[in-house]
Amino acid sequence: MRIAISSDHGGNNLRREIMQLLDELNISYEDFGPQSADSVDYPDYAKPVSDGVANGEFDKGILICGTGIGMSIAANKVKGIRCALVHDVFSAKATRCHNDSNILAMGERVIGPGLAREIARTWLETDFEGGRHTRRVEKIAELEQ
Repeated sequence: MRIAISSDHGGNNLRREIMQLLDELNISYEDFGPQSADSVDYPDYAKPVSDGVANGEFDKGILICGTGIGMSIAANKVKGIRCALVHDVFSAKATRCHNDSNILAMGERVIGPGLAREIARTWLETDFEGGRHTRRVEKIAELEQ
């Protein structure tokens, strides 16, 4: 599995925490930054992760900002992306099982590092169930222009 990960300035600390988790799980990843605490525009950091997942360069992506909202909105503008904003473990599992989400968004100002690690681990380790959910995911794809 290969992961693309990025944040804005509001998600730098949590991004580093999740990269430590990826290291512990021996999951390959590419960090798209930012490398400083200077204010940046989250769409600029959501785009390379979303493009990389959409074109198959990466299997999944993780995006983090202050709330996760901006990153998830930006990511979902890219065709082929199903980015889920998640702040609890149940939703992390459900969005993989039922929605086949390919990008996880979280908010550093919303959850702490321990919960974020648990969410990311659950999301990474949960498979898409397929079956009746496949039809629904295909209908989501039909909505893309």
